[in-house]
Amino acid sequence: MKILMYCLNYAPELTGIGKYTTEQAEWLAGRGHEVRVIAAPPYYPAWKIGDGYRAWQYRREHIHGVDVWRTPIWIPAHRSGLLRLLHLASFALSSLPVLARQLWWRPDVVFMVEPPLMCAPAGTLLSRCCGSKAWLHIQDYEVDAAFALGMLRRPWLRWLAMRFERFLLKQQDRVSSVSPPMVALAIKKGSHPSRAILLPNWAVLHDTPAESAAAMRDELGIPRDTVLVLYAGNMGAKQGLEQLSAAAALLRDQADIHFVFCGDGAGRPELEAACAGRARVQFLPVQDTERFQALLAAADIHLLPQRADVSDLVMPSKLTGMLASGRPVVATAVPGSALADVVDRCGVVVAPGDVQAFAQAITVLAADPAQRTALGMAGQAWAQRHLERDVVLTRFEQSLRAVRANIKDGASADTCGGALESWRS
Repeated sequence: MKILMYCLNYAPELTGIGKYTTEQAEWLAGRGHEVRVIAAPPYYPAWKIGDGYRAWQYRREHIHGVDVWRTPIWIPAHRSGLLRLLHLASFALSSLPVLARQLWWRPDVVFMVEPPLMCAPAGTLLSRCCGSKAWLHIQDYEVDAAFALGMLRRPWLRWLAMRFERFLLKQQDRVSSVSPPMVALAIKKGSHPSRAILLPNWAVLHDTPAESAAAMRDELGIPRDTVLVLYAGNMGAKQGLEQLSAAAALLRDQADIHFVFCGDGAGRPELEAACAGRARVQFLPVQDTERFQALLAAADIHLLPQRADVSDLVMPSKLTGMLASGRPVVATAVPGSALADVVDRCGVVVAPGDVQAFAQAITVLAADPAQRTALGMAGQAWAQRHLERDVVLTRFEQSLRAVRANIKDGASADTCGGALESWRS
């Protein structure tokens, strides 16, 4: 099968959304499919073009069996709502010539990843011109999130964006998203139930050697009898990073608790400033895959803050790695949201913005190694049932074959309620 993946971020060393797209493409290529990817040069999450690449350069490369076409993108120095739109528009426009070249290749499926939704019209048009199938995968509802976070404000712009989104969803042969509530929202926004499916972020389930985790702690200078509390992931607007600095401030006198904040993004400078002078708060840059796995395993508690106003508009991709590591999670989430439903079985959920409860949950888990072990094992077992990579991607491959053959997917969102119940099991 010929599969064209149209996405913003693609690189083997990425975490988050880009990591999943990369693993999808390489996995499919390894199964004998012809896979092409149209993407920007690597720049995320640091918002800086990666070494060996140029922002305004077209480039074609082959990475682990995948044919990757890079197109130019403009990276703003500051990231207001308008500048983000221009940033996405630069990729949407620069990728059009490369997208048009795929007419001669004639892919069977055009797989588009949101964000950015801005690229979906051209990708959908290409699929129609080729007689192929259009598939939109929603990692984040970027339009809703942009207005919820105040990045975009004008009512007329929201009205226009929502109708644009609804029109696009109706044109897709398949729509997928990463949690049952997000699939249900796609249906509410206009996708036909028989065309909407659950495609969760997956986890690579393996045991990181204990010596690797111990070596990471030694490298960071964290004593073995100290509780390592870790946040590892993107540092952006929807993460609620202020809750991390507030918790660190409340627990500043707890000599047995050490915080490590790992990642990059627009919110990192402000977080660093808020934590300046804290003796047991440490910052790390984005890590490569091997070191990242060791860091996750070295932690005793994972932190997953999220703002209330983006509940069920996003499902944090970083959660899968936390579950796979077999460590408990302390999350801020709205009760009944997909994130709360998952974390309830493997950690502690508190209300977003309640920093006292957030800090208290960390303190309670730090003092109870047995509970940490039990919750970590429960989360790892749940991930094994629902998120194991080969299981998820095999279902994805089956759905690709089904959509090409005009077969309704057996895991359609007609059974979205059942899928949610399955996640709760």
